[in-house]
Order: sequence, then structure tokens, then C-alpha cells
Amino acid sequence: MNTQPEVSAHTQALVAWFEDLKATDVAHMGAHYDTMVFFKDPFNEVNDLASVQAIFHEMFKRVQHPRFIVHDVLEQGASCFLTWDFTFETGSPQPWCIRGASHLRFNTEGRVVYHRDYWDAAEELYEKLPVIGSLMRWLKRRVG
Repeated sequence: MNTQPEVSAHTQALVAWFEDLKATDVAHMGAHYDTMVFFKDPFNEVNDLASVQAIFHEMFKRVQHPRFIVHDVLEQGASCFLTWDFTFETGSPQPWCIRGASHLRFNTEGRVVYHRDYWDAAEELYEKLPVIGSLMRWLKRRVG
């Protein structure tokens, strides 16, 4: 993980938690997230910790060996920006890798109250699927 020199202890702890995340850890997400957290990614938008935990539980059901690798951490005040790779397996011969970024905001207790993930679902997911991928790549060439 690359960090700027003055990354807070709560950000360091959160990054370490994500990089070591296991299915059983989702139950303890409240150590890092506020109960009224806003979470948004390309497929979900929820406003409470229980719903975020449900998303992560579902991730562990749907994919094998999920892992977050955080590359960069930039923090200013109560905001933080992470770049990461999310790797996982689906039973296909090749492992998957989604590259993305997260914008986080912390409350005064150091818990996440805002978590927005940014990643290109078309490039990172749909283009890699056999049938849909061909269509997505064709559309990309036509538009580009």
C-alpha cells in the first residue's frame, strides 16, 4: 500500500481490515463503519450498515477467494481516497481483477459514514463475459 506520510490510524486500520477481509469479518464491520453509512457502487446504493453487510455477505457467496489490494491512500481531513484491485475467482480458468477507487468520509469517531466505489462495470466486468463481452467490445469500437 502506498500512502501519504500522514494517514490517520483509523484509515490504516480500515485498509488493513479490507486487505485481510474474510467472510466472518463482515459481522464486525461496525468497528469501521457507522450504522447510518451511505454506500454506493455500480450495482448498489444503500443507507445503513446492515445493508452494506448484506452486500458483502452476498459477495462472499457469489465469488471465491475475494481479495482487496489497496495501492494508494490519499487522505485530507475527514475524506480519504483509495485505489485498489479486487481479485476473485468464479470457477472459470482465469481469476478476475477489477480495478477501482473508493471515496470515503469519516465521522468524528473515525468510522466511515460515506463510501462510494468507482469502477467501470463495462470494462472491468461485462467485457470479460463470453457473450455480453463481444457485444460490449463491438459497441466500444463503434462509439470510439
